[in-house]
Amino acid sequence: MPWKAIGIFDSGVGGLTVLKEIVKALPQEDTIYFGDTARVPYGTKSPETVTRYSLEIASFLVKRDIKLLVVACNTASACSLDALQETLSIPVVGVIEPGARRAVSVTRSGRVGVIGTEGTIRSSAYAKAIKRMNPEVEVVTKACPLFVPLAEEGWTDNEVARLTAETYLGGVRDHGVDTLVLGCTHYPILKRVIGETVGDAVKLVDSAEETARTVAEILRGRDLLRPSAELGNHHYFVSDVPAGFIRVGNRFLGGSLGDVYQISLDTEKG
Repeated sequence: MPWKAIGIFDSGVGGLTVLKEIVKALPQEDTIYFGDTARVPYGTKSPETVTRYSLEIASFLVKRDIKLLVVACNTASACSLDALQETLSIPVVGVIEPGARRAVSVTRSGRVGVIGTEGTIRSSAYAKAIKRMNPEVEVVTKACPLFVPLAEEGWTDNEVARLTAETYLGGVRDHGVDTLVLGCTHYPILKRVIGETVGDAVKLVDSAEETARTVAEILRGRDLLRPSAELGNHHYFVSDVPAGFIRVGNRFLGGSLGDVYQISLDTEKG
């Protein structure tokens, strides 16, 4: 029997941090990644538009016979997870629930910080998920929009990154949070400067790591894991010219992406 791949999608390159953790946790698995680079960013779009985009991409990936879909985009997870789960017959994993669950389990003070893009913070998706799991937890949120371009530019360990982190995170730190959720797939790239800014007493929750853990649990539970002796292959698709995706993607993955193919979702529908 041919082993099926794990499908992963994001509005652009950020989801590669999720892919990296999945490959680390499950090196035997094949993956198919789709970055919707022609329509990035999703955070400024309406929930209806993001849901439409997500369903189109899911259709493209399902045609490639995936066994599980990872929504490696916080905005898409917030807007379209329910619609995807209702539409698809395979498991669909978002990045918000795993991060929220981890935050609830590690906080001791009951004060959790969440940082993300404007869209993710505006959606209150993390706060709602955390409150659903434990209504007692106080959630402090902060949008950090400049972290995305810093991560993509590779400005992760310079004065600009440190000043930006201090400006965004000073207030969150002063609130006395003991746990901070990195609620954007770009933010693991800035983990070091974020950690230095909030201090050692604050536990960082990387949604990418937690999502990979959830994917492994689901596949194990359904007996869908490939034998561990195998080595996975990884395929990349984008909806716009691949050059920029490859340049930033290599930095996000910490290695070479290999071939990246540009496809049109419109022609795929035919």
